[in-house]
Amino acid sequence: MTWYQTLTLLEILFGVLFVVLYVGYLLRVRKVALFFKQRPHGVWFKFVLRLLYTGLLIVAILGPSFGAMKKEIKTIGKDLYIAVDLSKSMDATDVQPSRLEKAKVETMRLINRFNSDRIGLMVFSTEAYIQSPLTYDQNALQLYAQTLRTSLLPHSGTDYAPLLQLTLEKLGQEVSPGADVQKARVLVLISDGEDFGNQVEQLAEQLREQNIRVYTLGIGTVEGSSIPDNRGFKKTSEGQTVLSKLNPEPLVQLAELTGGAYFEINERVSEVSKLINAINNIEGELRESKTIDVTANKYVYPLVLALVLILLDAFITVKLIRI
Repeated sequence: MTWYQTLTLLEILFGVLFVVLYVGYLLRVRKVALFFKQRPHGVWFKFVLRLLYTGLLIVAILGPSFGAMKKEIKTIGKDLYIAVDLSKSMDATDVQPSRLEKAKVETMRLINRFNSDRIGLMVFSTEAYIQSPLTYDQNALQLYAQTLRTSLLPHSGTDYAPLLQLTLEKLGQEVSPGADVQKARVLVLISDGEDFGNQVEQLAEQLREQNIRVYTLGIGTVEGSSIPDNRGFKKTSEGQTVLSKLNPEPLVQLAELTGGAYFEINERVSEVSKLINAINNIEGELRESKTIDVTANKYVYPLVLALVLILLDAFITVKLIRI
């Protein structure tokens, strides 16, 4: 037999103290009854009854388990990297409070929704870096997501090529040809779509060959917005205010090339729920099973018996002293 819970030393001490005090109370009742030349046998009956159902309740709480058996558990899951664009254009405010702040909120939402999967966090502009490797530690991922800001990276432009190359290195390295178990591998790319790099199409084809899907999440509006900086708003060398607009075309192309899909967040619509559903639909690609020892928690039997004794205690009355 095994137990789901255990008693701590403090709980045992409180239990012993309660029994000692209760016995002390009964001895005083007995003393009073003997003073009136009566025998309080009913008190001891009540004591034994209450001791029994209290013990049964403790046993039920501890969770007695027996009947060990082998059970095959099939699990489905993914290795998922979330990549957040930290280029300066992500500070634009056409999506309130800013594109980056909205991206951080949706990143934390994705982390919460895929809590049974291994999740990693990447950041990129013209270069790409691992902010957090693949992990099940949601608290660490949430902390990393909250600290994202455009000043983390030295360059303000956007280039998807370094990010896709890094994805190939991190997700592609775990694939072994002929393996029976292969996890579904996904990259969620959050960006405003302003890509000024090249080689993206070639890298996307390599991702598709490795069966790594890229789901893109465009954030911003086609009307666009100016980009705040320390001097007010970012300006060109000619002194004109820079207007940053959502450019969905490269994001749509990248998603299509890798078998993923494109979704969008603007000032009116958020398609993150559709993104979550789309990723959930590819869970069937994972085939993983393991055999574990399981036992059945039989807490219900002592609990039912304890309830019967409690009802019996409530209906039976005992007269201690008859005058």
